[in-house]
Amino acid sequence: MERNSRGKNQNKSLSDKIILYSGIGVAILTVIVIALLLYSKNISDNVKNSTMSLEQMSNIANKNKINEENTESVSTEIGKSVEDAENEIEESKTNSQNISNTINTNNTEKANNNLNTDAIKNNVPNAKNEESKANEQKQINQNIKETSANAETESEKKDLKFIKPVEGEIVKEFAKDNLIYSQTLEEWTTHLGIDIKAEKTTVVKASEAGVVKSIKNDPRYGLTIVIEHDEHYQTIYSNLLTSEFVVEGEKVEQGQSIGTVGNTAIFEIADEPHLHFEILKDSIEVNPEIYNIK
Repeated sequence: MERNSRGKNQNKSLSDKIILYSGIGVAILTVIVIALLLYSKNISDNVKNSTMSLEQMSNIANKNKINEENTESVSTEIGKSVEDAENEIEESKTNSQNISNTINTNNTEKANNNLNTDAIKNNVPNAKNEESKANEQKQINQNIKETSANAETESEKKDLKFIKPVEGEIVKEFAKDNLIYSQTLEEWTTHLGIDIKAEKTTVVKASEAGVVKSIKNDPRYGLTIVIEHDEHYQTIYSNLLTSEFVVEGEKVEQGQSIGTVGNTAIFEIADEPHLHFEILKDSIEVNPEIYNIK
């Protein structure tokens, strides 16, 4: 019994292996068949694509031929257009030359006409120019006359000649570039005028004709009168007691009374009564003694 049972089992196992191997073989054959079919289709597609490529190449060749024909036609037309343009340019040049010649001819004629007109004008007396010349000559004569009159007026002007404003001794001289001793200040200092000794209330006179510029109380030299003269001169009268004879802006003559001697100069109060007198030229102090004031 056991032997029969083993024999059945072995037969069954063999049968199962045969079925398994048969299935594997069928599967392999199926795969091979499918691969052959796919390969065959791929070859067919390649042949078809090759045929299409040939047709495309033929179409491209036809198109190139057509383009060459069109290019040749266009080139011919362009060549004709260029030739026509050159002809038009030549015609334009010819016309421009003709116009230029015409203009030059007209300008030449116009210049000749202008020359003829100028010649006629030069030959005809111009009354307006003659009148202008006469006026210019008249103005020149007038200027000469005015210059002569001014020269005469200048020659008539008398030279400035200053006189001594009061009679008396010069007790302190002009000292601009050197020092003199001041009794009031008790030191050596400059002195920009001259001091003329005179008693109080002595009348002070204008040294030269001029205009009273100012009457002021100077903090150093006391009551002071300033007179302006011609040619930028000024005379200054200081240490005055009064200035009752003149007012600012008044025109005075040489020798006219303008004030009286006093003792109001703080810087010279220790000195005896005197007139402090200065002369300025262009606002610069000069020595009054050079004008023969002695």
